Parts: sequence; structure tokens; C-alpha cells
Amino acid sequence: MEIVRGSLRNRLLGSLSPHDFDLLLPLLKQSEYAFSKSLHLADKPAEKIVFLEDGMASLIMKGPLDRDVEVGLIGREGMTGISAVLGGANAELSAYMLVSGWGYEISTASLTAILDESKTLRTAIMQFAQSLFIQTANTLLVNTHGDAEARLARWLLMVHDRSNGNDLYLTHQLISSLLGVRRPWVTETINVLEGKGLIRTERGKITILKRNGLIRTAGGYYKPLIALMPSLARD
Repeated sequence: MEIVRGSLRNRLLGSLSPHDFDLLLPLLKQSEYAFSKSLHLADKPAEKIVFLEDGMASLIMKGPLDRDVEVGLIGREGMTGISAVLGGANAELSAYMLVSGWGYEISTASLTAILDESKTLRTAIMQFAQSLFIQTANTLLVNTHGDAEARLARWLLMVHDRSNGNDLYLTHQLISSLLGVRRPWVTETINVLEGKGLIRTERGKITILKRNGLIRTAGGYYKPLIALMPSLARD
């Protein structure tokens, strides 16, 4: 399948100059990724980088006693394996598909070699790395100071940012494991948000009804993608 730069949905790839995109083009391989598919594992070399066109990945920090927790989300705004490209021998975080999708992958070695030739690629990767840092810092902030409604509203907005519509296919158990909270916490908080008319829930599905209401509930803890990555943002 021919890859046309103008039709790309991945914002990082789409931000590259035509010349620099042409450097990557012969090395990109289209692949599909099922739900829960591992893209790379913590403490192991990240041998490939994935630029998602659809779907999203959850970044997981490994904790003691298997108390793992999600620290970030990546969708079509960026790429996986950022620490490997920045010089890390091993990935610091694991990445698993939260929502199935597809994208383009390239070997880490190939991408690293191109960085010396591609100014726009290097700049775009640095900007994306900064956005991940801000996202992770805000996760720490809301987990420390935000109430349950703000924390869940922010997370739902982040998932919504990277989704194709208003229906998010998420179970209470999945949210519980990702956020590192008890399942009753999730159920109670979802009931509050639903009671306010901000979301509608069915088994295994949460529908966003009033995005602006969720933004108000999340308070200043939520930052949209355009605020995190203004130079990469596009419709």
C-alpha cells in the first residue's frame, strides 16, 4: 500500500517536511495492533517505533508487587518508544494497545540513523517528548490533588481526544487496573458523572455526552492535545 503524506492521520509524521518524510518512507511498514497487544516492554530494548494512525496505546509504569499503573496515553499524535530514540538502552515504560488500531512501524535503529539527517523529524520528536513529560506531570498532579471526579473526567477526555467518536469501549475493570484504583471507586465515580448528564454508560461502553462539562469537571488538570503540541496539531 502506497503511503501518501497528505493523507496521514499521525500528526508527528504529517508535520515533517516532504524531504524528511521521504527519508522515512521506504522504511515504514504498515501493521495492525489488536487490543492489549504489547508494543514494547519496560526494561527491554525497544526494537521498533510505532506511529499510530488509529487506536491508542497505554504507557504502563511497572511497580512492585505487580502494582502497575498507567502514566500516559499515545494516539495518532505521536509515537511509541520515545526513550529508545532519545538514547535509552531499554524502554522505561511498557506500551500496550488500549484501543485496537493500526499504524506504521520502523526499526529503532533505522529511525535513530535518520535523525542526523532530518531536522524536522528531530524537532518533532523533541516536541512530542515534551508533551509526554507534561502529560505525565499532570497525571501526578491530578492523582495527588484532584478529587475522583476530576481524575476520571480528565482521563476520559484524554481517551476521547484519541478516539474516532464519542463511544469509548471501556470496562470498569479495565479503568480500575489502569488508574490503580479499586473497581468500586470507578463505578461510583462513573455514576456521579452519569448523574450529571456528562456521560452515558452501557455494559462495556461509555458515551461522551457533554465534553465541555467534563472539561469543567476536570478543572485545570486537563490539557488538550493542541495545548500540549501546538506545532503538531491539525484537524
